[in-house]
Amino acid sequence: MVGGLRIIVGPMFSGKTTELLRVLRKYAIAGYRVVLVKPSTDTRYSSSKVVSHDGLEMDALVVESDIAGFYRVRDILLEHDVIGIDEFQFFEYSKELVKFLLDLSSDRLVIVAALNLDFRGEPWEVVKEILPHADDIRVLRAVCTHTGKDGKKCGRPATRTQRLLDGRPAPYDSPRVLIGGRESYEARCRKHHEVPK
Repeated sequence: MVGGLRIIVGPMFSGKTTELLRVLRKYAIAGYRVVLVKPSTDTRYSSSKVVSHDGLEMDALVVESDIAGFYRVRDILLEHDVIGIDEFQFFEYSKELVKFLLDLSSDRLVIVAALNLDFRGEPWEVVKEILPHADDIRVLRAVCTHTGKDGKKCGRPATRTQRLLDGRPAPYDSPRVLIGGRESYEARCRKHHEVPK
């Protein structure tokens, strides 16, 4: 199998995990050895599976969110033709991690799904550093769910993830990582994305 690094990026609710699972299932049906990796910090829907917001799921190899976590499962990864990695933004950036994934992708397909920006609208270091090395980048958008004073939803293409605290935009100094779903986040367009200082 020819290797490569594919990256799927976008805000929450854009279908990144759904797309990742769809592609992995396609390769599994075709007879390729497929493995899915998730960071141990992501326990939203399951501690041992990757589960999309729309309910699709697949068993996953759970690893610590640093290069040591990948080294611990290196032999397992090398036994597979296609490696999917979900929630890549939660992995700790290091040059060593980027090199590790590039080496893996030299003779196997590595597919990474990640948020493009954090709730502040700032790039995740690990995503920013791996993007230039990708052979293919798929940018997904969600639909802006901001509701105006007239009660109508915006509906524009959403490229941002809006964090909410008690129904209001979270301030800039909130913790960067807060694992959650629809109870804590919305997809927003640039116009309606708010980060109070």
